[in-house]
Amino acid sequence: MTAVLTAARAEALFTTALATGSRPAYEVVDEAIRVAVRTHGGVRGCAADVAAEYGDYPEVAVPRMLWALSVVEQLYPARRERPQQRWALVA
Repeated sequence: MTAVLTAARAEALFTTALATGSRPAYEVVDEAIRVAVRTHGGVRGCAADVAAEYGDYPEVAVPRMLWALSVVEQLYPARRERPQQRWALVA
């Protein structure tokens, strides 16, 4: 599930006006992602805009997505899997 959330955040960040290569603070990125999701009609709208950019300008889209993924991975660390608890039946 974490990988899906990371991808969705990166796609939303990709669609923002933040400069590729910048290292914005968490608050700036978080707000930019929220605005992008609302503006583009949800996560699917962001993904559609990313796909369009890849089709129209692949030479620009690739570095932008690498930047967006890097920022998201740094600011939203993946949750670690919790060890499964073993329950013993006690009678």
